[in-house]
Amino acid sequence: MSAASPAPPRVSVMIPVYNEEESLATLHRELDAALASIAGGAEIVFVDDGSKDRSLAVLREIAAKDPRVRVVVLDGNHGQTAAFAAGFDAVRGEITVTLDADLQNDPADIPRLVAKMDAEGADVVNGVRMKRRDSWVRLVSSRVANRARNWVTNESVTDVGCSLRAMRTEYVKRVRLFRNMHRFLPTLLRMEGATKIVEMPVAHRERRYGVSKYGIGNRLWVGIVDLFGVRWMQARHFRVRVKN
Repeated sequence: MSAASPAPPRVSVMIPVYNEEESLATLHRELDAALASIAGGAEIVFVDDGSKDRSLAVLREIAAKDPRVRVVVLDGNHGQTAAFAAGFDAVRGEITVTLDADLQNDPADIPRLVAKMDAEGADVVNGVRMKRRDSWVRLVSSRVANRARNWVTNESVTDVGCSLRAMRTEYVKRVRLFRNMHRFLPTLLRMEGATKIVEMPVAHRERRYGVSKYGIGNRLWVGIVDLFGVRWMQARHFRVRVKN
């Protein structure tokens, strides 16, 4: 008779990784401290998106020492949306929390996200980065893009670009992501039945290592096309429940 499978954790923390070898040990230490207070336990799912540095080796070293850690390895660099999709397929918790691997998001905010979700009965708690540590060019472009997304999609999300958010996994599992669509996650989750989306201020820290993978040049025109693609999806989306 085979042993019973361990019960799934309450919270799954999912983190896409691309060339972040210098930040991963620190990130894991901060996650370890933050997740100690999570009732019901937690798992950490790292998704390596074809890193060309030692990120994958570092992740495997971390996983060998921490049974809560699982590493999903993609067969090449497919972009952040693909990493999100693979991670969403892998998570097992009731709640899925996402954040970036570059240490600009603070793992200490994770218990606060989960507590707010419980207190308000929310389906999604979206982080709003306070005192952002970005250049003025990134700040301005982010604000313009955020307002455009909200206007076209009829949303009111303050900071769509913040990766730090908590979501009910039942809705995460329903979302079908296409390239670049991780930038519209609150809208896509709403389309799949998430009715209560709330926001919470979260920390934003200076970048310690490496450089941003995204800028105006690789986001502007693609983002415009994607924006109207999501609006098209909203107009034609339907959900059906079978009664029998």
